[in-house]
Amino acid sequence: MSEEKKGFFSRLKEGLSKTRSNIIQGIDSIFSGFTAINEEFYEELEEILIMGDLGVTATENILERLRREVREKGIRQPADCRQLLIDSIRTQMDVGETAYDFEQEQSVVMVIGVNGVGKTTSVGKLAGKLKAQGRKVLIAAADTFRAAAGEQLLQWANRAGVDMIGGREGSDPASVIYDAVSAAKARHADVLLCDTAGRLHNKKNLMEELKKMNRIIDREFPDAHRENLVVLDATTGQNALVQAREFSQVARLTGIILTKMDGTAKGGIAVAIQSELGIPVKYIGVGEQIDDLQKFDADQYVKALFDIA
Repeated sequence: MSEEKKGFFSRLKEGLSKTRSNIIQGIDSIFSGFTAINEEFYEELEEILIMGDLGVTATENILERLRREVREKGIRQPADCRQLLIDSIRTQMDVGETAYDFEQEQSVVMVIGVNGVGKTTSVGKLAGKLKAQGRKVLIAAADTFRAAAGEQLLQWANRAGVDMIGGREGSDPASVIYDAVSAAKARHADVLLCDTAGRLHNKKNLMEELKKMNRIIDREFPDAHRENLVVLDATTGQNALVQAREFSQVARLTGIILTKMDGTAKGGIAVAIQSELGIPVKYIGVGEQIDDLQKFDADQYVKALFDIA
């Protein structure tokens, strides 16, 4: 494991400590408290997983797989199915290799979400990450509603060492996107990252504007690989799931950036979102530094959650 990955893993493990005590202690008490695998055992397990924000759909899928494996392997002791449960959660989370194709192709990445979830910060961190991989990155500052959004993004662009196309406060975000697409083509940028205004998912006009921006990209840059990443705050638990569902109705979501994984007792929401919506968690954030946003790794997540070395 590289130093960077090791450092991130220890931060993730530390960040998931509240979630761990929320879920794992309950699971372990079930494994040690039951002497047989029966219906009551599964019911208790189900309750712990749902309470841990894994969501109903994910919990049902995980337990269905667990039941099947217990039957097939003839397992009798509850303690013997702890590893099966861990494997079942890991399988549920796997994003697959193709999830990051856009990093290697000429792409336009629209980053959306409600206010305060860490959207602008995520755009800056992602820009730094892609630049470090040798990609030519351009940022579009299409959040023209929030005062100082452009300045905040410019600071991140400077930190990441990438160019930014900005709009004046109050200007039309769609025109910023148009200018940014033109610049990305002229400068042969590999990735155009678009920061957008924090939309409350029930604000109809902002949602319409999002559709308009998507139409401009479709028309002006038809050959670009497209990504619509929704940024969600892990600390909001089930509310994050509601937001993702709302956004998926106006944009074809291709992935999730889950921020504030450090210090939340609701880290299980990563499992729920992926299961409920079929949208992979592609990046997770566990802090304020530029390298605190990393690709989601199901294996690392499960190891950090279950405190496996």
